Amino acid sequence: MRTVAVVGANGQLGTDVVAAFGAAGDKVHGLCHSHIEIANLDSVRNVLGEIRPEVIVNTAAMHHVESCELHPEQAYAVNGNGPKHLALVAQELGAVVMHISTDYVFDGAKAEPYEETDPPQPLNVYGNTKLSGEQFIRCIADRHFVLRTSAVYGLSPCRAKGGRNFVELMLKLAADGREIRVVDSERVTPTSTRELARQIVLLSRSDAYGLCHATPEGSCSWHEFAGEIFSVTSTKANLQVAGPNEFPAKVPRPKYSVLENRALKARGLNAFRPWQAGLRAYLKERAAA
Repeated sequence: MRTVAVVGANGQLGTDVVAAFGAAGDKVHGLCHSHIEIANLDSVRNVLGEIRPEVIVNTAAMHHVESCELHPEQAYAVNGNGPKHLALVAQELGAVVMHISTDYVFDGAKAEPYEETDPPQPLNVYGNTKLSGEQFIRCIADRHFVLRTSAVYGLSPCRAKGGRNFVELMLKLAADGREIRVVDSERVTPTSTRELARQIVLLSRSDAYGLCHATPEGSCSWHEFAGEIFSVTSTKANLQVAGPNEFPAKVPRPKYSVLENRALKARGLNAFRPWQAGLRAYLKERAAA
C-alpha cells in the first residue's frame, strides 16, 4: 500500500483520482484548497511534510480561461508557482509527482494530432501559465509525470466552469426544448475523468517518467460530440451548426486540440479506449446515479 496525496481532491478530476487510487488499494489523502495552498511554499511543505506521501498528484489549477486572462498574476501563482512548489517538496521527500496539464499549451495551427515532441505555443494566459507549471515540474523533480489532456468532463461538478460540463449542458438544453447551436470549427478529444483517473493510477505504478499525452482515441468537433450525446441517450434535440463567429471568443483558443498518446503507446501503457466508449460509460453511470 502506497501513501498518495491528491491535490484538488474535490474537483471534477480530483474526485475520480481519489476514488481510483483508493480502489487500487492505496492510502489516499484528498487535499482541497482548505487543506493546502499550492501557491504558498510553506503551506505545501508543511502539509505534505506531515503526510509524507510516496506519490503526489496535482489536479488543482485555475481553469477558467477568461478569469486567467483578467487575473494573470493569480493564474501564474496557481498554475505556475503551484506546480513548482509541489515539485520542490516532492524532491525533498523523494516522492513521485504527477501533474495534469492541458492541450492549450498548443496553438492549434498544426491541424493534426500533437505529439509530445511538438513545440508548445500557447495562445492565452491560461496556456502560458500551465506551460510554466509543466516546465517547473520537469526541471525540478527527478521522478515526475506530466500528463496533457483535453476536453475533460466528469460526474463531479467543475466549480470553475459553473458546475455543468458540456454533456450536462447539452442534455439540459435539449430538455428545455431549445434550438441548440454548437460550433463545428473546433476539434477536440472528449476525455472522461473516470478513464483519465484510471490512466493516472496505471502510470503511477511504472517508472516511465516524463511528459505524456493522455486522451482517448479519436477526435470530434463540439457539434459532433453533441450529436453523439443525443444519439447515445436517444434524446430528441434540435441541433444546428453555429455560424462563423456566432459565439465570438473573449480569449484566443486553439481551433485544433487533438493529442496523440505517442509516449504512452511507446511504453505499452496506453489504457484509453475511443472517446465514444468513455462517453457511453459516463452516460450509463450517470443514469444509475
